[in-house]
This record gives sequence, structure tokens and C-alpha cells, in this order.
Amino acid sequence: MSDSPDVQPVVDALAEARTVTVLTGAGMSAESGVPTFRDVQTGLWARYDPMTLATPEAWEDDPALVWAWYQRRRAMVTAVEPNAGHQALASWARDADVRVVTQNVDDLHERAGSADVVHVHGSLFACRCDTCGRAHEAEVVDLDTDSLDPPECECGGLVRPGVVWFGESLPQNAFAEATARAEAANVFVLVGTSGVVYPAAGLPHIARAAGATIVEINPHETDLSDACDIRVRSTAAVALPAIVEAVAR
Repeated sequence: MSDSPDVQPVVDALAEARTVTVLTGAGMSAESGVPTFRDVQTGLWARYDPMTLATPEAWEDDPALVWAWYQRRRAMVTAVEPNAGHQALASWARDADVRVVTQNVDDLHERAGSADVVHVHGSLFACRCDTCGRAHEAEVVDLDTDSLDPPECECGGLVRPGVVWFGESLPQNAFAEATARAEAANVFVLVGTSGVVYPAAGLPHIARAAGATIVEINPHETDLSDACDIRVRSTAAVALPAIVEAVAR
């Protein structure tokens, strides 16, 4: 993989673009050191299967266990910083119509300065009541424990993580907005996503059907590579700053 990827084909495609939509996946955050789903399973958490913790059934059975695990995830994300790719996207959007959709549940786009980010899989930092749905801010606490009672809502319900668990539908409003952004794009950029998680992986197909040029930024071949018009074999933190710098010239 080249240290200086050839981004000129992307720059050429962007020359006539009025609207750009960027879909980011796990590879975008990995460069900041965000632990993967299973990387959280260290120490006292090593005996738990994360696939069994990220379900509505786990929350119903033992909310204190699930809340403690998500507090650990929130603390681990809080400890890292946005990378050059996040920063480049935020800078780009200040000068052009660049719309961000992410499959990630962290807040690195927002901390880099991106506004109006659509989280199709929810967010670790957008907690809500499990009964009335009211939004809640919850303090991030990194405790060495596998049991922590979640806060209570005024309605008597419990405050749960604002992520999409296995078996749950995507937030309807968020995915509708993501679809609208895909349809509006002249250029649709995939960054660090494997293309295997649907329905989010269907967004580039929606964009292509609407006439967009599809760009993939990923060091590896993915399930969506064949559907892309331009492929940049590099990482977000390398390719995005190079693209934004070239577009600004």
C-alpha cells in the first residue's frame, strides 16, 4: 500500500459534484485506536461473549451487567482522539456540501467538528429511556466492575445505551435521512466499511441507482469493491486529507 495514494481520479470526479455523501465504517475509527467489539472483552470481561450482551434479551435479564459493559466501551472511546481522516472530513464540510453517514457508534466525527452526522446504528453517547424513549445524558464511568445499575428515567424506566442491538431495527428517522443523503449524492464515498452489514451496505447501491459515482477508500478489497467506480487502496487517515487538500487547490 502506497504512503501517497493516487487520489486524482477522486478529485476529478469531485470537480463536478454539488453534493458528496460519505459513509464511514469501523475502519475509520480503528485508526484512532477505538477498540473493536471484541477488544472490549479483556480482564474481568473476558468470560463474556459480546454477542450475548448486545441484545434486548440481555438488557431485560441483567441491565446492570449490560450497562457496565457499555460504560466500559464509552470510557474506552472517550480515551482516544479523532484521527486525520475525521479532521479532514470536518474541514471539507465547512467549504462544500459534504454529508456524513456513519455505521460507527462512537462520537469521533462530532469531536472532530462534523455537524449533523447520521448514526444509522445509534450512538454510545445518545442514551435514552427503555420505556418512554426520552433522551438522557449519562456520565461516562470506567469502573472495574461487571455490574452497575443504570440510571432511572423520570417515568420509572431505565436509561439504556443508544445503540442498535442485535435483533433491533435501525432508527427509522436516521435511516430515512441516510437514504435521502445517498439519493442526493453526486459522489458517494465509502470509507473503512466492509460492506457486509445491511441495510447500511445497501446505501451505495441506492446512490449508484440515483446516478452517483461510487468511491471506495479502504486498504482491503470488500464485498462492495466491485460496485465502486473508483477504488483507493489506502486508509482514511491517509487518503481523506490528501483528497481534501487536492480539492482545495
